[in-house]
Amino acid sequence: MKLSHTLTDVRGIEVGHAQDDEALTGCTVILCRRGAVAGVDVRGGAPGTRETDLLDPINLVQKIHAIVLAGGSAFGLEAATGVMRYLEEQRIGFKTGAAKVPIVPSAILYDLSIGHASARPDSAMGYLAASQASSRPSAEGNVGAGTGASVGKMRGMKYATKSGIGTWSVNVSGVIIGALVAVNAIGDVIDPHTGIKIAGLRSGSSLNWMKKNQARPAVRSNTVIGVVATNARLTKAEATKVAQMAQDGLARSIRPAHTMFDGDTLFTLATGEKKADVSMVGAFAAEVTAEAIVRAVKMAKSAGGLPGLYQK
Repeated sequence: MKLSHTLTDVRGIEVGHAQDDEALTGCTVILCRRGAVAGVDVRGGAPGTRETDLLDPINLVQKIHAIVLAGGSAFGLEAATGVMRYLEEQRIGFKTGAAKVPIVPSAILYDLSIGHASARPDSAMGYLAASQASSRPSAEGNVGAGTGASVGKMRGMKYATKSGIGTWSVNVSGVIIGALVAVNAIGDVIDPHTGIKIAGLRSGSSLNWMKKNQARPAVRSNTVIGVVATNARLTKAEATKVAQMAQDGLARSIRPAHTMFDGDTLFTLATGEKKADVSMVGAFAAEVTAEAIVRAVKMAKSAGGLPGLYQK
């Protein structure tokens, strides 16, 4: 199978973006119309999430129908309502007897410090992103939930770098593992292959700034959010383990990661086509997550007064 190296290489996974390019905010919808087993790992100290408790392996619902990644801080959680409306119109959801209820977990990042703070992803934007979702290779950079993303904010937005959304995938003997990540970290992005900083604080390193200033960042709300998808056959517990292992990719490529000022959250979706070892899936989930994070900054264009690395 020839890969496009995007999340949609996993059959049955669709991605749609919608954004406000002037206000610099947006949302990204990952659809799995036939349902997918899901897990989640919330590692940061300032998360903003919806419907993550039902992904606990002890709870009833076994499959979900979409994940929403959005800007707008907690206001952006409203975008999931529009996705639910779209899925209900498509007659997709968990059968309750009286109705089919779409199961749509979501996570948000804080992008109110760039663009217009009064504009946030809402139900209409979530609906639009869902209606535009397709299996085509996903766009990267300043789109969807990455529209207002930035990195390296330890000294405030004045010294930050524009970031965005990135994606990558691999094929391991027919098992496809992909990641899509919106990168809005307080820290710097490091190329895990070289150990060299490629984006972030434009005046020294974030770790050095923390050493001198006792971790008093000028911008307190950030967050990396993303989805790992695979065609592997996983249980909810195994999907949760894959999400946990995928966080290793975040830690390899962002420094510092999982701070009290980041709400780092990663989901896993498993469509169940291929038998696979969960440790192998988790190991490569970390690899594609790290690569997606690097691509998120490499594909980001300058916006909101922040320089981006992407130059056409």
